Amino acid sequence: MIGIYFSGTGNSRYAVECFCKEYDKDSKVYSIEDKNVTEMIRNENFIVFAYPVQFSSIPKIVKDFVIDNMDIWKDKCIFIIATMGLFSGDGAGILGRLLQKYGAEIIGGLHLRMPDSIGDEKALKRPLEKNKEIVRNSRKKITETVNMLKAGEHVREGIGPLYHMAGLFGQRLYFGHKTENYSSNLKIDQEKCIGCGLCAKICPMNNIKITDTITITDRRAVADNRCTMCYRCVNNCPKQAITLLGKKVVEQSLIEKYI
Repeated sequence: MIGIYFSGTGNSRYAVECFCKEYDKDSKVYSIEDKNVTEMIRNENFIVFAYPVQFSSIPKIVKDFVIDNMDIWKDKCIFIIATMGLFSGDGAGILGRLLQKYGAEIIGGLHLRMPDSIGDEKALKRPLEKNKEIVRNSRKKITETVNMLKAGEHVREGIGPLYHMAGLFGQRLYFGHKTENYSSNLKIDQEKCIGCGLCAKICPMNNIKITDTITITDRRAVADNRCTMCYRCVNNCPKQAITLLGKKVVEQSLIEKYI
């Protein structure tokens, strides 16, 4: 058994790490950004795949990873963990259907409510203690799900026609187009930016570059048009100079704040 994940603020990473540790303390967990992850998948039959739902859909980087490596999924048994700020309908199911297309067997799904990663929208923010409670509840849910799985009972949240309808009509019909392509909407405030380069270093898409200048004080970050909306840069920028959906950073929501 191995765990694989894509994560912006750490929610999905935390979830799959907890799940795998509960199931088998010796299991390993890998980011889909790891250069060795495809080889690890080839060598394992049972895989736990965690990812953050975006608009009841799959982040573009996750969809591309699955499709670009379509040959590695055949006959794999996969349990899907979908993390979300509020609601997704068929969060586990939409990734499950894609993986089934390439021969995987989806043995279950789990939906976990986690602190919202969208740091530049005030309406989505919760008090610190509330987010800590949400993480504690998700941790308990992971333990219960693992115990059920060990007993031969497979949780199937997000999988099936009713979940599919909820995801489709709940969000995807109206907002699903936002994840069909990479985004060009990432904004970097050049007056706030200090050119530290952290955003460029952690961007999974290499979508951010630091301008070349003679002096360090003149360096600035600039964004291209291949943002996968993971919010990693928004939530890590030391000067809160980066926004995506909103106009101002309200809270930087890294998982470490809540555990």
